[in-house]
Amino acid sequence: MLKDKCQTSNKTLLYIVAMLALITVLFMANIATGAIHIPLDSVINILQGEDGEKATWRYIIMESRLPQAATATLCGASLAVCGLMLQTAFNNPLAGPSIFGINSGASLGVAIVILLLNGSITTDILTINGFMAIIIGAFLGATIIIAILLLFARIIHSNIVLLIIGIMIGYLSSSAISLLNFFATEQGVTSYVMWGMGNFSSVSMRHMPVFASLTIMCVMASLLLIKPLNALLLGEKYAENLGFNTKRVRVWLLLLTGIQTAVTTAYCGPVSFIGLAVPHITRMILDTDNHQQLMPCTILMGAAIALICNMICTVPSNGTVIPLNAVTPLIGAPVIIYILIKQRKGY
Repeated sequence: MLKDKCQTSNKTLLYIVAMLALITVLFMANIATGAIHIPLDSVINILQGEDGEKATWRYIIMESRLPQAATATLCGASLAVCGLMLQTAFNNPLAGPSIFGINSGASLGVAIVILLLNGSITTDILTINGFMAIIIGAFLGATIIIAILLLFARIIHSNIVLLIIGIMIGYLSSSAISLLNFFATEQGVTSYVMWGMGNFSSVSMRHMPVFASLTIMCVMASLLLIKPLNALLLGEKYAENLGFNTKRVRVWLLLLTGIQTAVTTAYCGPVSFIGLAVPHITRMILDTDNHQQLMPCTILMGAAIALICNMICTVPSNGTVIPLNAVTPLIGAPVIIYILIKQRKGY
């Protein structure tokens, strides 16, 4: 027993070291590659703050590629840990950050700003337009859905019922978005569709401190739920017998996943499949459901997968960028199909 535990710990440690090395390589590759070729030694010099490099190269690295790579890393880690927590808490392999309608709420907020308010939020005191208006709309839309879910979580004890309510909220939001699209202008619909494709390039260095702080704090707070999540693997009654308040755990879980989904969706759009597929990839590699190993490894895997997706998006050499949500299903969908087939064979 002790030998098996040591082997599992060694395997997890080896995985973490390998993932950290892979993330470092992918991070540098994201910064070094793009439509404009910049020599690797020049990239390193710019990152070290050395003078003498081209001003255009310095701007591309520091204002475009570096924040984009950092955003992909943080967003991937955040969505992956959200997916893991939701799949464990609701005992559903298809649970993910979008399952409770939080993504749909954020999308509805953006649709109202772009399609109904013509891209600006106007009050008696100030007017906000452009990218900041989109961020505020997405965050408010997601926050309202979080508040509704937390209200239901306090009065409903069944995880399945809460899951269904989240799905229904998503359908209602999608219906409202369809109506807004129907009555909107062609330019508004185009702008909304472009936002919905997702990208990691919307977080500038000016916005990075807020985005990074919120994301890192929520990911770190998620690590505090490792023990109750392990207890929930054996059922709610077992977890309650161990002294965990499952109702409170569920509220904290919804709050953390809601905030993380709201932040990532507000800045990056409704990113698909990362939160759904990454926990399954990590489980297959580690062959364990113990969250002490699974959660930190899932966080690292999410960061790596997001960096890979971001690199694929910048593959075209003509300066165009492939939409993020055209790439993430190429990795996520085969994983989910494999999981469903595997479970089917087990019945």
